[in-house]
Amino acid sequence: MNRNVPAAALAAGLALTAPFAAQSQQPAAPAQPPVKIGIVTFLTGPAAAPFGIPGRNAAEILIESLNAGKLPAPYNQVGLGGAKIEAKYVDEAGSTAQQVTEFRNLVQRDKVDVVVGYVSSGNCLAVAPVAEELKALTVIDVCGTPRLFEEKPLKYVFRVNPHATMDNVAAARYTVDRKKDITVYSGINQNYAWGQDSWRDFVLAMKTLAPKATVDKELFPKLFAGEFGAEISALLTSRSQIIHSSFYDGDLEAFLFQSTARALPQRMPYVLTTGETALARLGAKFPDGMIIGARGSHGLLSRDIELNRWFQQVYADRFSMAPTYPSYHAAQSLLGLKAAWEKAQAKNGGARPTTDEIITAFEGLEFQTPSTTVRLAIGKGHQGISDISYGTNRFNKAEGRPEIVDVVRYPAECVNPPADIDSQTWLEGGMKGAKCN
Repeated sequence: MNRNVPAAALAAGLALTAPFAAQSQQPAAPAQPPVKIGIVTFLTGPAAAPFGIPGRNAAEILIESLNAGKLPAPYNQVGLGGAKIEAKYVDEAGSTAQQVTEFRNLVQRDKVDVVVGYVSSGNCLAVAPVAEELKALTVIDVCGTPRLFEEKPLKYVFRVNPHATMDNVAAARYTVDRKKDITVYSGINQNYAWGQDSWRDFVLAMKTLAPKATVDKELFPKLFAGEFGAEISALLTSRSQIIHSSFYDGDLEAFLFQSTARALPQRMPYVLTTGETALARLGAKFPDGMIIGARGSHGLLSRDIELNRWFQQVYADRFSMAPTYPSYHAAQSLLGLKAAWEKAQAKNGGARPTTDEIITAFEGLEFQTPSTTVRLAIGKGHQGISDISYGTNRFNKAEGRPEIVDVVRYPAECVNPPADIDSQTWLEGGMKGAKCN
């Protein structure tokens, strides 16, 4: 005891400080339990480098930034509604049966709150009914087949990224705008849901926009074939003015290398609905003068807004390259989930929302992304639509980088079916109700 302080004064001081000491020793409020998200994309195989890895990279930096509360407004709240995100990444490579098993494992064994992902249209069609069976909230990512919501209504599945009808209607509009005298064209597309649906939609749109034009070659090599010598030989005999292709992954790059060596693109330009993914990877080896899509207004076709500048900067800082459209699709899927989650949480008085509450908030949602505004306007409020851009590529030798010029942006209502009709019926009926001005 300090002998210079009277005992009564010391006792009084201890009495005053005791409540504060007790208060400082009280346990802090418990942190919210994390939100567990299973993220599924190609981490190995021919679709990994151009699609899966860019998507995973975007998810990684977005989740890190969300957990740190470092995104620009309106996404600057930590995690999802204040709860941090824990991600489990799963490789999409393998059979559809394997993906169904992996999906069940994520939901039943790993107890994830949400599954986000799937590049392959075959895989997303396979897991969607399982998501309904397990009542598991699922946000489909890159998969583009319009059949996802048009064959059967789904409650637990959402897709914020627009489907392939938009890609191919816009491709047809751009083609006819640039080649008003087109009389014949061909297509080479992968022989499964994505390639078949893409070609069907392009042909049906062309029948409305260029009714005198006819199809010459229709080629459907198997998915991930990698070798296209016979198909290139067939196309070299064609009198087509353009060649449509929805090739993606390693098939796209292999076809470009093999066909360029035989001077096919110099004879007839390609309409590449996913071409943006290969521009930076191939650089000067990508033939000039091709019609390029990015399944939206992404990458070189994106707008200069604050959220996009942030996204491009953090992505380039981490990975020393610009994000391509699979990166944007991953970002859109996660930001759509965040917007729906926090809308539901706000309506729930700040309490963590249930799956059903998130579904109610998600349906019909409109939200801003790095490149555009997405509205879940079709598929009974489960399918997103947005604008889309197409342009023509060239390699800037002076600056050593690819460019897209002659860019045209098409409004969402110009290239997507209305809410009350499926894509094929809308296309077969002449795209009635399309609003392009």
